Amino acid sequence: MKKLLNNKAHYGEMKTKKTKTAPSVLFYCDSQTNSDLFYLGRIFIPDAFLAFTQRGKSYAVVSALEYGRTKEDSTFDEVLSLETVREQAAKALRRKHVETAHIVKYLAKIYEIPSFRLHPDTPASLVVGLQSAEVPFEVGEHPFFPESLVKTDEEAKAIAHANKISSAGIRAAIHALEDAKIKHGKLYLKDELLTSERMRMLIEVACLEAGGTGDCIAAGGNQACDPHCFGSGPLRPNELIIVDVFPRDKKSGYYGDMTRTFLKGRANEVQKEFVAVVKEAHKRAIDAVKPRIKASKVHAAAKDFFDERGCETGIEKGKHYGFFHSTGHGLGLGLHEPLRISQESTLTLKKGMVFTIEPGLYYPGLGGCRIEDVVQVTKEGSKLLSSLHYKWEIR
Repeated sequence: MKKLLNNKAHYGEMKTKKTKTAPSVLFYCDSQTNSDLFYLGRIFIPDAFLAFTQRGKSYAVVSALEYGRTKEDSTFDEVLSLETVREQAAKALRRKHVETAHIVKYLAKIYEIPSFRLHPDTPASLVVGLQSAEVPFEVGEHPFFPESLVKTDEEAKAIAHANKISSAGIRAAIHALEDAKIKHGKLYLKDELLTSERMRMLIEVACLEAGGTGDCIAAGGNQACDPHCFGSGPLRPNELIIVDVFPRDKKSGYYGDMTRTFLKGRANEVQKEFVAVVKEAHKRAIDAVKPRIKASKVHAAAKDFFDERGCETGIEKGKHYGFFHSTGHGLGLGLHEPLRISQESTLTLKKGMVFTIEPGLYYPGLGGCRIEDVVQVTKEGSKLLSSLHYKWEIR
């Protein structure tokens, strides 16, 4: 709509034929952290900006700082100048000071938008502002774009590439454990103590060199019994070490997510059985994946096997033990997309959906073990979008 760009638009002037279309959505956030906004515009912008849709077209309202880049690189159908729109809104609404809510009210009038569906991450300040400005809206829910849960072939390739970055990070951890020496009950790498922090640094560097961020977990012993503990302090021989690497490909914006469990030294029989049980649960869950099956049945494939093997789950002294998390989560432009492979999920799997399979067991005193890969639902089953061996005992 060039009228907004050349400053010739008048409040209420635009008239278009009304057709039955999807509701207009409204964003006010940054696309660096909001995967739904990145999905809409395919550009990373670190500061909050307005974006909306109307009649199948998408619009971004950005400052001069981002205008040229957004117009050139994004997939928005129209890119509007924030400075121009603000000036026009002030004149049309006869206001000296124009807030974001007033700009939305102006745009709603110009584009004949009767009501907006707000992204659930919309700041409360804007929600209150829209109420004061009497702009009709409803608040949307996750998944905001349900169609984004089904990946195209190109998206699947991007996720597979992101998992190659994950693999590079885990391989860095493997090399560190292979080169490490056992001294006085601790691990040393090149005569320096091998800590979780040092391991994560090596993983992060490998991921950066492969083109992604270096987000990761390297937790050993009882620390690994908290699945999202990043790990700290010395890593020890003969203890299980969980290495979880979840980088974002800096080019495509898609995430990878893989986990392997390792042990430097010699595993005892209990540890061997422990890892074997988790690996079998991992396999059974993957084997259960197919279109038109409930996500809860995939979770049950892992949980039922753990139950059969007598792997208890519960709470002791306020801490969970056993298998107490979901079997997987959606993966794509978001690290944890609103797709859950869990007991409570009512989701029916569809061809093209992508998610993790990551059963784990956690017992203080024994440690934690988790194995994670990424799968895509195919016509008849599933295919792996991640690839790395499962050798875990490193002498």
